[in-house]
Amino acid sequence: MKGFSDSPLPTLLVVALIGLGAWAIKAKSAARELPAKSLESLDAATRRAFTADDGFQPKKPPGPNDWLAQHKESGQTFDQYTASRPNLPDTTRRKLYILPIGGFEKGVAPDLGKLKDYTAAYFHPMPVELLPVVSDQDVPAASRENPYSHKRQWKSVDILGWLPPKLPADAYALLAVTMTDLYPDDAWNFVFGQASLSGRVGVFSFARYHPSWDGEPVGAKTETLVLGRAAKVLTHEMGHMFGLQHCTAYECNLNGANHLAEADATPMHLCPVCLRKLHHAIRFDPAARYQALAGFYLANGFDAEATWTNKRLEAIKTAR
Repeated sequence: MKGFSDSPLPTLLVVALIGLGAWAIKAKSAARELPAKSLESLDAATRRAFTADDGFQPKKPPGPNDWLAQHKESGQTFDQYTASRPNLPDTTRRKLYILPIGGFEKGVAPDLGKLKDYTAAYFHPMPVELLPVVSDQDVPAASRENPYSHKRQWKSVDILGWLPPKLPADAYALLAVTMTDLYPDDAWNFVFGQASLSGRVGVFSFARYHPSWDGEPVGAKTETLVLGRAAKVLTHEMGHMFGLQHCTAYECNLNGANHLAEADATPMHLCPVCLRKLHHAIRFDPAARYQALAGFYLANGFDAEATWTNKRLEAIKTAR
């Protein structure tokens, strides 16, 4: 996902902008299919995890302000993904790190411990470590007052350049998260996040995910809403670090999103093709991964996601 700009797109490694080409029915259909050879070495239960059935919905046509109406993307087939030779975890670099920077106000910020737990379930069985919070004064980034929101922002490119030396030796990737709004350069209003795929580092802001940002009322489900939004963006952007491009074939967590309403409408789960790509990278047990996700959803009030995940889990179990 990205922020909005009144000027042409700068030359930046904004993770959510990966993907080129025309968005067409033919491309979507091709990206919706897994080649038989990508499944032939898997056992029956694992193959069942990547079977497209009524649990997965084809991508809906975009509205005029939605991502695919503004950014022409053809999607990424499984073969295109493997041919891209993405960075993959190995015996040394196999850990995911989350680095909180700046203040995280209780009741406004998502629960960092829960975000860590969700990331660990989503990228099961990769270990995830939550690093100590870096205080505001130790963040070496230019700042400004946003001319529209009149709230403070950090320059994301400064943070991106500061992160590589902090990458631990056993890290597959390091993502910094913050409650301070971000901007990539003076021409942009804001950006949700930015990353360097080759450098395996990124920074993402949750500042705009709480209803209070737009002066909207806070209710009993606000905490769950904010946690869900943060969990989506964290796993979406981490997915890009594994070389997965935006999904144009299904309703999927890897869909691009131009605004919060569009992001809220995307599911928390991966479609069968994107799930197979992640499986190629991590080699997880699909049943164990879904079990971990279902446990998180049930414990944190994501009832619809828990129901969907348990349905997928039962489908896998019956295929054994």
